[in-house]
Amino acid sequence: MDTNIQNSHEAYKLEIDQGQLVVHAIGRWNLDTIKSIDKALKIDLKALGYGQVKSSGEDYGVDDSEFGGVIFDFENLTRIDTAGAFSLARTIGCHDGLCRMWRVRNANSGQKSLLTVAAEAQAEMARTLPKPWYDTFTRLGEGFLNGIAETYKTIAFFGQFVVIILKMMLQPQRIHWKSVVSHIERVGLDALPIVTLLSFFIGCVIAFMGADLLEAFGAKVFVVDLVGVAVLREFAVLITAILMAGRSNSAFTAEIGSMKMRQEIDAMTVIGLNTGETLVAPRAFACWVSAPILTFFAMVSGLLGGLVVAWSQGISPVLFTARITEVVSINHLWVGMSKAPVFGLVIAIIGCRQGLAVGGSVESLGTRTTISVVQAIFTIILLDAMFAMLFLKMGV
Repeated sequence: MDTNIQNSHEAYKLEIDQGQLVVHAIGRWNLDTIKSIDKALKIDLKALGYGQVKSSGEDYGVDDSEFGGVIFDFENLTRIDTAGAFSLARTIGCHDGLCRMWRVRNANSGQKSLLTVAAEAQAEMARTLPKPWYDTFTRLGEGFLNGIAETYKTIAFFGQFVVIILKMMLQPQRIHWKSVVSHIERVGLDALPIVTLLSFFIGCVIAFMGADLLEAFGAKVFVVDLVGVAVLREFAVLITAILMAGRSNSAFTAEIGSMKMRQEIDAMTVIGLNTGETLVAPRAFACWVSAPILTFFAMVSGLLGGLVVAWSQGISPVLFTARITEVVSINHLWVGMSKAPVFGLVIAIIGCRQGLAVGGSVESLGTRTTISVVQAIFTIILLDAMFAMLFLKMGV
């Protein structure tokens, strides 16, 4: 290409100097003027035969092998902002993350920094490499390894918590009783209405399903057995634990994560406070105490819901109560109650650990809160399955 080819505009001048494109920026390159400048710049670059760089043997634009790089001259530039820098960076011609070599002259440090950021952004936006065929397996492998790492860290955190609890049991004066009582009110008392209401509806649903199914066999009365065993043994404690995971667990993560972001936890450590005793232990005690109480009320509410539906199906409250006491063993009640404190402790441990793992960004807080709730619910269901197998082997 002839080195004398030039394209001029009131805001820029393009020329070819020894195989390099020289862009002389003139006047103001900001949001107010960039619309007309950018439109003219596209036309002039195309007229010069200046396309995009080649990548992987393919031509993305006009053959421009004569151009070795780009030089930006800011001698006559009076003002530039982000919009202007992005328009200028267009001349670098990035594709798949590959860009021409470029440099700037007669510019101050601010102008250089702005153009550098714009050029890097152009390179990232132009990165359109297809994902390899094994990307799915890579992500599965990373997810598996992340799951193992999360499990290890949670178990390690639980070990640290056990040590803290043992120390506090030997020295009860170290327990922050006011904080424990406050969290019991928030975790237990405030959650009581929603837990009892949902358990009532769960009892209704079980009774409806059982009545429809058993009526075909002429054994509708056995719906009492179904409601009693299902609510006492499984559903009451599971509903309570899942609601605690969604309500209290997420609150613990958000509270402690916000403190971590504001560096309040660092301040507590500096003044000599043990974060395990101050933040984790009161919440764990509260969940440990509140879970059995909420589970008991959930059981009563679930049985009441089953009674209401059974009554509508021709089974009187007297018959329902008599059959519950005769047929449904008290062992089912203790099976459900025995799982409640374990679930409560797990919920508190996971919520506090994820809160302490929050980084310095709001995105990290949201991510950790989501992970906390999902991990707690997954662990609850896994533990419930393990309990079921254990009690089956024990014959309970």
